[in-house]
Parts: sequence; C-alpha cells; structure tokens
Amino acid sequence: MASDASIGLLVLADGMGGYKAGEIASEIAVLTLMAEMGEAMHEEKASVKPTIHKVEEQLARAVVRANYTIFHIAQNQPQCAGMGTTLVTALFYDNKLIVGHVGDSRLYRLREGVLEQLTEDHSLMQEQINLGLISKAQARMSEHRNLVTRALGVDPTVELDVSKHHVEIGDLYLLCSDGLTDMLDDDVIQRTLTLEGNGIEKKAADLIYLANEAGGADNISVMLAKVNRDYAVKGGWGQRLFGKAKVKSNTSDK
Repeated sequence: MASDASIGLLVLADGMGGYKAGEIASEIAVLTLMAEMGEAMHEEKASVKPTIHKVEEQLARAVVRANYTIFHIAQNQPQCAGMGTTLVTALFYDNKLIVGHVGDSRLYRLREGVLEQLTEDHSLMQEQINLGLISKAQARMSEHRNLVTRALGVDPTVELDVSKHHVEIGDLYLLCSDGLTDMLDDDVIQRTLTLEGNGIEKKAADLIYLANEAGGADNISVMLAKVNRDYAVKGGWGQRLFGKAKVKSNTSDK
C-alpha cells in the first residue's frame, strides 16, 4: 500500500498466490498505480483543471496496465503462476472521492459517527448474499468467505468498479484488506474509529491490534485518511488534499 500526497491518491493491494507470488502481484499493482497516476496527473498543465471523467479514465488505464503486467509475469514465470491481487484505490480530487476496486479489499467512510461500506466485495460470498442464499452472519462463518470472483492478474482483462462520492470536512476513510474485516465486524470497526481522544495513528494501530487479538488469520493492512479542510481545485493543482488531511497506514503480516 502507498499514498501520494501531491495527487491525493491512496492505494492498497492484497496479494494471493504461491510462495511470495502474492507479494509480487500486490507490489506490482501498487507501484504501477502510483507511477501511472502520478505521471498522468502531473502532466496536466498548472492552469488546466482535469474533469472528473478524465481522472476516472486515467485511473482505469492505470489498472489495465497493472493487470497486464501481473498477468504477463504470471504466465511467463513458473514461480509466479496463479498470482493475483485485490486492489482498492481512493483518489481525492476537487472535493470529491473517486473509488476504484477489484476483489474483496474494502473502503469505508465514517461520517458523523456512522460507518458505511462504499465498496462491494467481488466474492462468492457476496454473490450468495445478493441472491439471498445466505445471510451476512452466515457468510462470516463460511470456509469459502475468501474466494474472490475478480482480481488483478488472473485474467488478460479485468473490470474495475468505479464510484464517485461527495466529501465532507471531518470524513474519515478506511481502506483495508480482508485480514481486518474477516476478524472484526463493522460494529467493532465503527466503535474503534469513533472513540474520542484517539488520533488516526492510534485508531489504525487499535484496528490492527483488535484483529490480531481476534485471531489474525491473514495479513492485515489498514489505511486511514481524514479530511480536515476543503480541497477544491481552483484552476489548477494548487489545492490538494494532503496537508489538509492526515493519512495513516499500518500492516501486520501473518
């Protein structure tokens, strides 16, 4: 996972595959997104304000490039066969949030004490929930809850789900891997994020601690970003998110 303060970008990937292959896939995804988006955004002239639609297109192209790279390596390097990765990205631009995701890594928003999941898992369990075949409680107990139906690098092409959201001052955003959400339900996450007196550094550390205490069966990755001020783009790139928000990342490897 990584962040780029200059363009308001957060990226989190959770790899899967054989020995070390998942780590390679997730690293490729993160590095590709950071490089592609950084180059694309900084190529804009200072006096030009890119449209939201153009920013979305740039994000989609970056994901296509990451998917191609991972898939190509997996097909040509035996030690990387079958590798892939989930991906969730948050791009803060012009008082809006553009979310892109593939797989079951998630993005949540905490607004006025209420936690809301802004992504929907690409997983077998989520499909069964949507069809009414099982409940969310049953899904949490299933042995198949980690079977994803979409990931970067497993097929020649990949579909990125993209959504746009209005951002308000005081919003707190959480990006996380399933290592967190498999261990903690949304009520626990909400209580931890709303605990008064704790900064986002402490909140991130508390989430990692609680997930490990609950069993910590998988790698746990957490990123938190809080919006502190307006970041409207007024004619160029002068108004950016970070410096106006705080970002905290934390991981625990199992």
